[in-house]
Amino acid sequence: MADQARARRLAKRIAQIVASALEHEIKDPRLGNVTVTDARVTGDLRDATVYYTVLGDSLDSEPDFPGAAAALESARGVLRTKVGQGTGVRYTPTLTFVPDRLPQDARTIDELLAKAREADAEVARLATGAKPAGEADPYRAKDDNEE
Repeated sequence: MADQARARRLAKRIAQIVASALEHEIKDPRLGNVTVTDARVTGDLRDATVYYTVLGDSLDSEPDFPGAAAALESARGVLRTKVGQGTGVRYTPTLTFVPDRLPQDARTIDELLAKAREADAEVARLATGAKPAGEADPYRAKDDNEE
């Protein structure tokens, strides 16, 4: 087993190499909007998982995840060669590309927070004209004079 700190450093370096190669050296147009978000390396430094996300051409268009996945699969050998040249480790790790779900999860959380804000605003609107059902202070302690 390799040191965990070494595995983290190698993962960071792999993410940098793959991102640079996608931007400057791989000329596949399907990879134009691919962003490498993270990389993880197993403890024995033999396998690397590279997480990526795909941005759409505009705000309204859907990203092309299947096209990007196919392009990354076809460029896997070239990218592994680049990683081997750039890291200098004895065994070049195999690369696995996984779409990163973080942007979709963040969008879902934003939508849920917006719904919660709307519900809170509705409760606050209903509470503005409301009066207590009983006394204004039901927990008021009775004075000796009132008994």
